[in-house]
Amino acid sequence: MERKGFGSPSKNKGSFGRGMKPVVKPKNFKETFLRLWTYFGKERKLLLVVFSLIIISSALGLLVPYFIGRAVDIISLGQMKVDFNGLKIIIGILIFTYFADSFISFIQGWIMAGVSQKIVFTLRASLFDKLQNLPISFFDTHTHGEIMSRLSNDIENVSTTISQSTIQLMSSSINILGALIMMLLLSPLLTLASMITIPMVFLLTSNIAKKTKVLFKEQQVILGNLNGHIEESISGIAVIKAFNREDRIIEEFHNINSNLCEVGIKAQIWSGYLMPLMNVINNLGFAVVAVIGGVLSIKGGGAITVGIIASFLSYSRQFTRPLNDLANIFNTLQSAVAGAERVFEILDEKEESEDVKGARTLENIRGEVEFRDVTFGYREDVPVIKNINFKVKKGSNIALVGPTGAGKTTIVNLLTRFYEATDGEILIDDKNIKEYTRDSLRRCFGMVLQDTYLFSGTVKENIKYGRVEARDEEIEEAAKMANAHSFIKRLPQGYDTLLVEGGVNLSQGQRQLLAIARAILSNPSILILDEATSSVDTRTELRIQEALLKLMNGRTSFIIAHRLSTIKDADIIMVIDEGKIKESGSHHELIDKRGAYYNLYKSQFSQ
Repeated sequence: MERKGFGSPSKNKGSFGRGMKPVVKPKNFKETFLRLWTYFGKERKLLLVVFSLIIISSALGLLVPYFIGRAVDIISLGQMKVDFNGLKIIIGILIFTYFADSFISFIQGWIMAGVSQKIVFTLRASLFDKLQNLPISFFDTHTHGEIMSRLSNDIENVSTTISQSTIQLMSSSINILGALIMMLLLSPLLTLASMITIPMVFLLTSNIAKKTKVLFKEQQVILGNLNGHIEESISGIAVIKAFNREDRIIEEFHNINSNLCEVGIKAQIWSGYLMPLMNVINNLGFAVVAVIGGVLSIKGGGAITVGIIASFLSYSRQFTRPLNDLANIFNTLQSAVAGAERVFEILDEKEESEDVKGARTLENIRGEVEFRDVTFGYREDVPVIKNINFKVKKGSNIALVGPTGAGKTTIVNLLTRFYEATDGEILIDDKNIKEYTRDSLRRCFGMVLQDTYLFSGTVKENIKYGRVEARDEEIEEAAKMANAHSFIKRLPQGYDTLLVEGGVNLSQGQRQLLAIARAILSNPSILILDEATSSVDTRTELRIQEALLKLMNGRTSFIIAHRLSTIKDADIIMVIDEGKIKESGSHHELIDKRGAYYNLYKSQFSQ
């Protein structure tokens, strides 16, 4: 998700030149699995239907070995005459059972497909809603590609596992219990002999699971890194080509991709060990049952017949095959739980602080702004601004100048409550901004940033983004005030021209004019201009400056600028350096002081 805020010092490290993240050990499997299981709660009625169908299907499946054993006894060599009528009845029952079981399995899959999609829909919606409520600081510390990976790859991984494994999990559990009961009824001694494989299955599954759960988690982490690298490479393709860094980017991609391939191979190999080894164990169990059953059949005086042995072997397979399935499901769950953990990590992130009790709605503000002893740092031990104090009257234009990293953007970040001040108070109209609801506070601000972001949609939709109920006449009037109307009318479909994401089919100056039109239409009480003209040519800058003067008229405006020529007429110019206000005053006052501002101005206009 692309961040639409403005330039706080970003800690969002790109993939360029970045080492791989350390592998985070997975959280408690049981805890994560139970939490994932809570999402099944809303679908309990359909799950109950599926469970009932599974019981019926399992019961039908348990009848098959019994009737096969009866058929074997009917046609056994020890009989002088075959009961063909009885054999026909048994064959008819078996055919009906197979068809009924197939039909029920189809219904199960159909219902479960809907259930799994609803569960994943809820999970995906919860994650996306959570992202909208997280503070800007979260997006400053996570790559966009990694966030996208959690929203797409990890949730899709969970979806696949739910749809494929839930029925199998319930069915296997019921089949194990049913087969065990039937085995005990046929022969407790043979049942005891067949149990020899259970400890071996348990040890094999637990040992392989310990290895695969780490590998699957590592695989998901590296996949997130790969997505981040791809996202940054595509977004910065112009810079990559300008600096001839294609070979370096390809090399970095291959390094991450190779690491992902290596971990993926290890994960698949370890998970692939399970079934062949399980088959060896199962065949060993069948051999033991067959040998003991044959001895009892010969020496048991007719207590155990050939048909009973045939039935028992079938039940034994029905008992061990679900054990295999459960082991395989558990192995598959490692991957799903690894993805679920990464989703839950975001769901557990701390959201923006709630409004204080009794917070009021900020309306009809005058636009007076005051900072009282405000201190803040993106890290607690490294303050960015220190004991900032100033007061701004209604309708004033305040320019913030100073070197990069001095704290200019941080001041407006605190004013809009993108970040919360560590110490001190920020007031609007003599009230602490924390006493207002955050939504109403931000509605009072209009922003025009250096890097304007336009969404996929029409020109009209982008202009009215800040006031979606605006009429077409108001949109056109705002565009005229922003000097954007003329170039919009020259577009192929005018205001209905479709823009691609980011508005890359427009020039930088045109995008800025649309951003100004968007701010004019929202009719803000306080305006923030963050280097709004720094990346355009002189002629375009004049048009933008003319539009900005119309926008700033009668509004309290904060202007962040490096071009001092653009802020000479500001009411107050504050020079920020090392997190403090070095000096403030009008342009002429600061020039006469021959201090920090004079030196900055002299460096730009030395001739």
